[in-house]
Amino acid sequence: MKILDVRCAVIGESPIVRVVTDEGIDGFGEIEHSKPEIHTLIGIYSDLLVGQDPTNVERCMLRIRRFGGFKPWGTLVSAIEIALWDVAGKAAGLPVHKLLGGRVRDRVRVYNGGVRPRLRGHEPEDYAASMAVMASAPEGFTLFKEGVGFHGFMAPNVPGFFYGDLREGPKHPNRGVLTEKGIAHIIACVQAMKDVLGQDQGLALDMGPGFTVPDAITVLRALEPLHIVWAEDLLSGDGLPWTDAGQYREVTSATTVRTHTGEQIYLRNNYKELISSQAVRVIGPDPGDIGGIAELKWVAEYADLHGIQIAPHGVSSGLFGLAALVQVCATLPDNFIAFEYPVPTHNWWYSIVHGLPDPIVADGFITVGTAPGLGIEFDREAALAHMSPADQGFFDWFPRS
Repeated sequence: MKILDVRCAVIGESPIVRVVTDEGIDGFGEIEHSKPEIHTLIGIYSDLLVGQDPTNVERCMLRIRRFGGFKPWGTLVSAIEIALWDVAGKAAGLPVHKLLGGRVRDRVRVYNGGVRPRLRGHEPEDYAASMAVMASAPEGFTLFKEGVGFHGFMAPNVPGFFYGDLREGPKHPNRGVLTEKGIAHIIACVQAMKDVLGQDQGLALDMGPGFTVPDAITVLRALEPLHIVWAEDLLSGDGLPWTDAGQYREVTSATTVRTHTGEQIYLRNNYKELISSQAVRVIGPDPGDIGGIAELKWVAEYADLHGIQIAPHGVSSGLFGLAALVQVCATLPDNFIAFEYPVPTHNWWYSIVHGLPDPIVADGFITVGTAPGLGIEFDREAALAHMSPADQGFFDWFPRS
């Protein structure tokens, strides 16, 4: 089998990668809609892969892996890797999880991720109301995550929250020393959410980046009686091309709350110090950023050797990212907690992709399927209705001229 082409089309707002082969088998991967237009660079990777055997996934990846970086710059490499596994699974007539060593669990736990109502405000009662809505969701989640601190919009919407200069805009740009009021506000909001959830449902926190080390320690020690499942990206994280393992280790060693980071990290090489020094208690790689699903599995196993747990990040905006998460998480060691459940930006995705269980999430879990590859397929005619005229040849079998 040979690769004829590697191409990309935008379906809705989601860039989808397709690996086209000479044997009538193709595979798909996905790029999150909010990433920069990295998918327009697809030709660089296609030129390196045309003529290669897609079922030799690692050999293909050795040709392109070096052309990526920390989130969002590794997303195209990651999507291609996932598409290669989709091809390999279909060619073998096996689900991807069989090619990764086989599943160790028949269903995978997820947390709310994309199922999150907009906060009405930023007071404790607003966080409690939002959590009550999520706790009653039909998916039956057993674990929830909410943003507090410098993650999201608490910092710019709570006067006197910190001593830094307030910056407006997305991507969590604020950073500085918390005021006593700011520290108390975080604790009160977390307490309000835990009052809703009780002991039957777990609460994880997305908290930064932006904390100083002393403030991180102060806040986490105050939260210890609430049994938070993890505290994510306190010091660095989304949008930052580095991770300071030494500072994370200082925080981690000072509290019993599990520290967590890793969604922005590309490749196993950049997890090495974080894991080997036990700088955090939980890592959260995203298969769409780390370099693909085999890369995520390697990191998960390395983390398990060091007593570190894993809760993979997931923010894909179609359904192929979700399918990839199900396949790889079925194979992870017992250090797996749950993965972030992504939902499409448009409901019509559920009518153009088939193969996921119905309902997808039941009692907080997704059942692992047995269909070949990623286990899902396009209704190609239906998908064309959501693509631009320039992309109407995306599903053709002949290579580009």
